[in-house]
Amino acid sequence: MTARLRVCLPSRELVEALDPIDGVEFVLWDFTGPAPAGRLDLLVPGYMGKPSALSALAGMDIGLVQSQSIGYDGVASVLPDGLVFANAAGVHETSTAELAVGMMVASQRGIPDFVRNQASGVWDNTQRSSLADRSVLLLGYGGVGKAIEARLLPFEAEVTRMGSRLREDANGTIYGIDSLYDQLPRHEIVVISVPLNGQTEKLVDAKFLAAMPDGALLVNVARGPVADTGALLAETSSGRLRAALDVTDPEPLPADHPLWTTPGVLITPHVGGASSAMFPRMVRLIRKQIGLLLEGRDPVNVVLG
Repeated sequence: MTARLRVCLPSRELVEALDPIDGVEFVLWDFTGPAPAGRLDLLVPGYMGKPSALSALAGMDIGLVQSQSIGYDGVASVLPDGLVFANAAGVHETSTAELAVGMMVASQRGIPDFVRNQASGVWDNTQRSSLADRSVLLLGYGGVGKAIEARLLPFEAEVTRMGSRLREDANGTIYGIDSLYDQLPRHEIVVISVPLNGQTEKLVDAKFLAAMPDGALLVNVARGPVADTGALLAETSSGRLRAALDVTDPEPLPADHPLWTTPGVLITPHVGGASSAMFPRMVRLIRKQIGLLLEGRDPVNVVLG
């Protein structure tokens, strides 16, 4: 059958997972070397690439750019005019939620201390905080926030949900961001999963952190610049607050940065979505987009263009 769609993928692994599909020609290009000539109905950039790489698409005839990430901060300013951009909603939420809950459990129960103690043979069985019965504020109630909530409730935590605006759903109230400073002092754990934009950059600043109660835990699985690193370092180095960070600003975090060695701070290197669940879910999303395009229907997850 003559190909009706040309689909450009960044890795041989993705090509092999998707090929063959009737009516589709697959092209391999990872943004190195010359770009493919001619029309590309769907193009998938590599995972975790910098948004600036998308400027290489200028002048190309592309129907849809399908990202492998949920976040798309910085994309609008570099995406060539006329291109349509979709994010990877539905791919990373489960893995990110797993990590967020895992970091909460580790931080509450002192797992990092136990790992250090094992290396030196120290037996310290002092009581640690639970996740059960703790009050948790979910700041950001999109796909990731909902997935975190679904995993927290079986731990018997008390969950409060907060989005951009006040509203109700079948499970009760979702508070609006305008009540942030009413809610912060009431919660022992605050989980950040908001998108990075002009309204959320440096949202977690000195005022935000000062409103959290002594000993509280901040969990950031959003983007590093959502938090003011200097303010976060001041509160954690004093011992007043703790933090579990999958994202930092700057990123990667320099080896000599004091956050690495601050007691009560747990850092993972932006691996929220980087699990074995990602690849098959990404394959399913690309396959779905191809099916929609073959049927002449609109693609899903379009966020720009």
